[in-house]
Amino acid sequence: MENERLKQFSFFEPIIELIPLVDAKMREQSEGSHEYLQDALNHLLDSGGKRIRSALTLLISSMFKVEKERMITLAAAVEMLHTATLVHDDLIDGSVLRRGNPTLNSKWSPGAAILTGDYLFARAAKLAAETNSLEIMNMFAYKLSIIVNGEVVQLFNKRGRSTMEDYFQKIHAKTASLFELASIAPVYISTKNEEDVRLLGIYGNNIGMAFQIVDDVLDYVGDQAQVGKPIVSDLRQGLVTLPALYYLEENPNDPRFEKFVIEGDEKPKDMDGLIEDILKSGAVEKAIEKAREFTNIGLRALSEFADCPEKEALSELALININRDF
Repeated sequence: MENERLKQFSFFEPIIELIPLVDAKMREQSEGSHEYLQDALNHLLDSGGKRIRSALTLLISSMFKVEKERMITLAAAVEMLHTATLVHDDLIDGSVLRRGNPTLNSKWSPGAAILTGDYLFARAAKLAAETNSLEIMNMFAYKLSIIVNGEVVQLFNKRGRSTMEDYFQKIHAKTASLFELASIAPVYISTKNEEDVRLLGIYGNNIGMAFQIVDDVLDYVGDQAQVGKPIVSDLRQGLVTLPALYYLEENPNDPRFEKFVIEGDEKPKDMDGLIEDILKSGAVEKAIEKAREFTNIGLRALSEFADCPEKEALSELALININRDF
């Protein structure tokens, strides 16, 4: 069933048979653990997800001729790290839905959700160690510190005015840093060529930036069934993403931002009016264009590699992202 869902995306074609092996490797990580941890991991994996980060890892590993078992282990490590961040992210945000399914913190206690996230971080580290690469273990630790620092910054800066620089730093920490890891880690168990690392780092970072911007746009214009959570949930929680920042550039003194975003004094009718004004302002279109700029930077770096099915799939992955339904 999972393979059938992923087949609609052409970029999965070169690695479609490997995705179930990655999922199986992830499910193995809870064997012998408390039944709650087994249930929690199965719940998370059964909830779907785009598997974008593991697809990146597999495609680039295949492009660099990484041995099959090592590429599956590496992809599972990357996806497990991502899954762990989602558990803690949902708890911090108080989210009850992800991908249209109940989050762990809506089903179990906060303590259980925290410990589950911790467990998944530990298992991701174990999988990274199984690649037998000290460089990859170092990268995992470093990227995890970036992700956690980004979450702390967001937590303490919630309901405050943000700048463009703040926003781009936040989405690098939250999303792009893990895309970058997924893109460069395969090189460290193959060529270790510094130029390959540089180019794929540019590709992964910029595609990750574009990916998060598109997610933030969909928070405004997607439908709830597609996004998997209530629409415009970020602004209602006091999080100012790129569409709102572009609106603020043209309307810096809109008193509703002070009232809703900073003070948290939300009146649904007035909030709906603010959202409507943001949508009418052209801010969403500007955000989409910014995502295209990041995507083009990533694609230029990718163009330096020789043509192959994996390179074509990586290009397709980037383009499908910015053409998601708006």
